[in-house]
Amino acid sequence: MAERVECRSDFEYAQQPVALYWQGQRLRVSRVLAAWRTPQGKRFSVRTEDGQEFELVYDQTQDQWSISQ
Repeated sequence: MAERVECRSDFEYAQQPVALYWQGQRLRVSRVLAAWRTPQGKRFSVRTEDGQEFELVYDQTQDQWSISQ
């Protein structure tokens, strides 16, 4: 199953992550700690409402997300 991230996308896709799915649970993002762009796509460091921190990577060439803790 592909990893899922829900995003706010006002003027472009993946503008700001709002939730992610991790180990069968939907976790709401409470804070974006950092955001940057690479040649492959976008990366975010986020904290969820329960205090966990994740790195979210959107690969634009593959149109898919990867999530790491």
